Amino acid sequence: MSSSAITRLFLLIAFAMFCAPAMADAEIHKGAAGGWIERIELPRADPRFDSQIKSGISNLVSEYQIRHRPDGIEAFDHYAYRIVDRTGLEQGAAVNFEFDPATSQVTMNWLNIIRDGVVIERLPGASFDVFRREKDAEKGLFDGWLTAYVNVDDVRVGDIIDYGKTTIRTPIVGADLFFHSVAVAWGEPIALIREKVIWPASQPLNIRQVRTDIQPDIKTEGAFKTYTWQSINPLPVKPEENLPADFLTYPTVQVSSTDRWQDVVDAMLPYYRLDQELPAAFAAKLDDIAARYARPEDRMIEAMRLVQDSIRYVSLSMGRGSYIPRSPGTVIASGFGDCKDKALLLASSLRRLGVQADPALTDLDDGLALGDMLPTIRAFDHVIVKASIRSQTYWIDATNYLQGGRAENLVPPDYGFALPIVAGSARMERIERKELFQPTTFVSEALDFPQSKGEALKLTVTTTYRDADADSMRYRLVSQSANKLADDYLQYYNRQYPGMASLAPLATRDDRDGNIVTTVEAYQLPPEALDEDDLAKDFPLKADVGIGNLPQPDMVGRTGPVWLGSPMFKRHQCIVRNLKAKFAGPEKSDDVITPYVAFKARWSSTPTEFQVDWFLKTIGDRVPAKDIGSYLKSRRKMVDNSFWSYNFAYAETEAN
Repeated sequence: MSSSAITRLFLLIAFAMFCAPAMADAEIHKGAAGGWIERIELPRADPRFDSQIKSGISNLVSEYQIRHRPDGIEAFDHYAYRIVDRTGLEQGAAVNFEFDPATSQVTMNWLNIIRDGVVIERLPGASFDVFRREKDAEKGLFDGWLTAYVNVDDVRVGDIIDYGKTTIRTPIVGADLFFHSVAVAWGEPIALIREKVIWPASQPLNIRQVRTDIQPDIKTEGAFKTYTWQSINPLPVKPEENLPADFLTYPTVQVSSTDRWQDVVDAMLPYYRLDQELPAAFAAKLDDIAARYARPEDRMIEAMRLVQDSIRYVSLSMGRGSYIPRSPGTVIASGFGDCKDKALLLASSLRRLGVQADPALTDLDDGLALGDMLPTIRAFDHVIVKASIRSQTYWIDATNYLQGGRAENLVPPDYGFALPIVAGSARMERIERKELFQPTTFVSEALDFPQSKGEALKLTVTTTYRDADADSMRYRLVSQSANKLADDYLQYYNRQYPGMASLAPLATRDDRDGNIVTTVEAYQLPPEALDEDDLAKDFPLKADVGIGNLPQPDMVGRTGPVWLGSPMFKRHQCIVRNLKAKFAGPEKSDDVITPYVAFKARWSSTPTEFQVDWFLKTIGDRVPAKDIGSYLKSRRKMVDNSFWSYNFAYAETEAN
């Protein structure tokens, strides 16, 4: 059997081992609602919002009722809606929902059609299809969640679909930690949003309100308190794009059983032991690093590269794999691991090398929101490593591949906040962004016009990537073929200068320690293409500095800030040589300087050469809603000033 076949067989065996617990209860049961569940009458939708109904469905009720169990919670959710037209019939005649079979047992309590006030029961004859839909399998991500689907028979326009189901959830980790978040208004009309939580009176719940003043109705009965929130016909919220993660789209109420992140860490600590034995061969590699590098900073970088580059990323986040990392020995033997696995392995490796290191919980997309969130295990979807050397903190994502730099220029992941898994002193910590003092992408285009008739125009493009852009480019160079990359670049210049042809293969240089990647492209434009449509007389110079990456939000009724993303600093240079006249840029500077983004253009010339440099740098990470109008105006000005054209066929000595 070949080594690749053995690898595939091992992966299938491991996959099966992780899948087995995840199929603990994949069936949708049928049964009556528990006596603790309060049944409510269906409300009437407010006709004022009829014009805002989407997809032909009028939402009537979204309700959750939750009660405490010794090993988790029991949650009842109830949803009802009216089919208002043929479009709604297509969507509303089927019911589907997702669940994790490793932690959840789902019982459908009722599934009714209400037609002209008459209740028609559909649950007895309903047949649920349960299937697995891995959305990110091509990325090596498997979560094991299932989708339950049932098509409801004989649904008509005007019918109300009303269903309720109960889920017993038994968390694998942190069974005594409860968290729930509910939006008290939607982007479409809904008659009633209702949340009810029954919790031990001896464990008061922590409540956080975000842009809402809705208060719970609290009642105490014996050893339990009941908290009830109701939002009746809330004003629909207009969804807004490009919001920062710490600005929630909808008004929200968060509920948590703890106000201490340490409680979350204590639930995770037993699974992140850093004293586990490492396989002898891997330990020998670490000992070799220790022998070759005396500085702890260098040991940290070498260990980071060892884990990042030699352990593939595969996430089998099913059952226990959702929260609990595999042992370093298992990860090394398999040659792959997810973020938890690789973070534990890297932290263990650094500890062996004398570097203080701990795994840390974070979120890839919503990490910025962690600074204001109530404590919950559910806040995280990623694990990284915090390393400390003397007074310096380093944040490392072990799932990166081919990351460059040494300690002094290592780029931290831009995840906002992280929670180190440490005993006794856990707190949410900010991952500070690295300030940019020089462009991270510098494109230099040298255009050599023909000196004699019948010669081709030559274009040489040298692009220098630094820091995070170098890491991205280094990964791109190994994840796709050089031919595909070169073809993409050629197409870009063909759109700008039709007829452009490649002169040489794409050349690359990589200074991994300096975290600098350089690419060189060589093209020529035949003389007939230069003459076509008088291109030389209206020759475009275009700045590719990322203006297109700056968001263009709709400013009508905007209430939230605009998120500008990770720090950006780019430079684009055009050098035009062998000219027969002296050329100049605009007499008046069109620089754009705002508190959020800065754009500059600088030019110089000689009798035979013209050079222009454009610079774009983001200054803040967001634009307040009140300043969006001026921001959009500035953005348009940047676009206008990023494209210049000249008659480079002009041959007189006076300025053009």
